[in-house]
Amino acid sequence: MGKHLVLVGGGHAHMVTLAKLRTFIEMGHRVTVIGPSDHHYYSGMGPGMLGKTYTPAEIRFATRHVVEKQGGAFIRDKAVQILASEKKVQLASGETVGYDVISFNAGSYVPRLDLPEDAEDIYAVKPIERLMEAQARILELTAQNKINIGILGGGPSSAEVSGNIWQLVRDAGGTMPHITIFAGKRFMSRFPDNVRSKVENSLLRRSIEINTDGYVQSVQSGMVTLSSGEPRPMNLIFLAVGVKPNPIFNNSGLPTGPDGGLLVNEFLQSVDYPEMFGGGDCIYLEKQPLDKVGVYAVRQNPVLYTNLMAALEDTPLQPFDPGEDYLLIFNMGGGIGVLRKRWLLLDGKLAFFIKDYIDRKFMKKFQAIE
Repeated sequence: MGKHLVLVGGGHAHMVTLAKLRTFIEMGHRVTVIGPSDHHYYSGMGPGMLGKTYTPAEIRFATRHVVEKQGGAFIRDKAVQILASEKKVQLASGETVGYDVISFNAGSYVPRLDLPEDAEDIYAVKPIERLMEAQARILELTAQNKINIGILGGGPSSAEVSGNIWQLVRDAGGTMPHITIFAGKRFMSRFPDNVRSKVENSLLRRSIEINTDGYVQSVQSGMVTLSSGEPRPMNLIFLAVGVKPNPIFNNSGLPTGPDGGLLVNEFLQSVDYPEMFGGGDCIYLEKQPLDKVGVYAVRQNPVLYTNLMAALEDTPLQPFDPGEDYLLIFNMGGGIGVLRKRWLLLDGKLAFFIKDYIDRKFMKKFQAIE
């Protein structure tokens, strides 16, 4: 008799499994996918969408369509708690869904710094849908006046968002805003000096300010206050202060890593619940913690597919090998990028061309399933 496979989230780490959903069903298993939206947006192309290099349709997968087309069930809802001892997952609607095997690719979120949900003109860089709203607001305001835009965070996300805001306004013919990155005490601190220098120079050439005078004390609509007490009026504020794994695992009392991600072994399997798997930003690999970058989710794809099938069919699991150093490319806006791979460091149009080619190829591969 077939078993029930439940996938929570339709992100990068589940792409191969979603593409081959029919194989599970042909073997007699039921498949249910739970997601908050009918589509999944590729966050690696989010800044490019903000800058209008890409349309929203170019950076998303039609998750519901792909699932239902292959005979699976799609539930548009949010998973909020895992009742592991009962093998059930509870949804925001109050419904519970039972499972024999479950896999999480539930992603991550940007902390909102205790801001109220109705705070005006403050946008987290995830989910990507928020960048669509921000894009319209930027175009509206810069068509009228010179404005101030603040971006909180000292990592690659703040760099990419700021560069693509610059591109958006330049191409629209609006009044260029004063863009400030509030980077704390050091910008791009976890990257080598040569990478940081390339990124900084790219932004400074376009008069984007990088503030490293100290951390931000507080944020509210229209205002950023530094730890020194200095107020900085802002018309728009972006939150790019790093990401945290989906809180569902901590909320459910499951074993987690120090960041709150589901603690998994080398098989991408929960250390306590053998029927539970996961990939992407929402997991913490027990033996080798991984950076929160999409390349690892892509590498986990075939392993997750193999191990979910193995868990349903009671066959041996395959270990996940994170692999060696990965290619890192930042989209700096304006058709330029910064690329690093081991000893190789490039900036300019070629770096962006390589990123654009890789991203479009990845999207077309899985959009073809639709």
